[in-house]
Amino acid sequence: MTACMTMTSPLGDLLLVGEETAEGFTLTSLTMPGQKNAPAIRPEWRQDAKPFADVVRQLTAYFAGELTEFTIEFTPAGTDFQRRVWNAVEGIPHGSTTTYGALAERLALPRERIQALGAAIGANPLLLVRPCHRVIGADGTMRGYAGGVERKVRLLTHEGALQPTLL
Repeated sequence: MTACMTMTSPLGDLLLVGEETAEGFTLTSLTMPGQKNAPAIRPEWRQDAKPFADVVRQLTAYFAGELTEFTIEFTPAGTDFQRRVWNAVEGIPHGSTTTYGALAERLALPRERIQALGAAIGANPLLLVRPCHRVIGADGTMRGYAGGVERKVRLLTHEGALQPTLL
């Protein structure tokens, strides 16, 4: 059975979607408003906050600056290549960034596969939990983030990877 809920956050409402399995409940998707490829709430999904209590607790602690690493159970999804890329993304520490090229090198991918790497990162269904916002351009620019580049900057600033700008 699929359950969902909307959680208010500093980035806007987050849509949490999860599945009940024989082992318990696992998160399948965490998306933001306006995110490309974000699932739309389906009529057959049960609106229920209870299964998401631990996810909400961890996200709340993250936004409060009290949590730097998630321990959320989630459902593996994606192709073998996507899972390989996502596993590498999960290893990027809080408060730091890496580049698409460095990530490709870590995965022993040839330069011509960097676009495929970017597509795999962009297909990440678990924003925040799987920190794809920590991957930036080689020149330090904020490139493609499914949740929007402004949110990427806000997340990296929140984590201390970027310095706040004074305007």
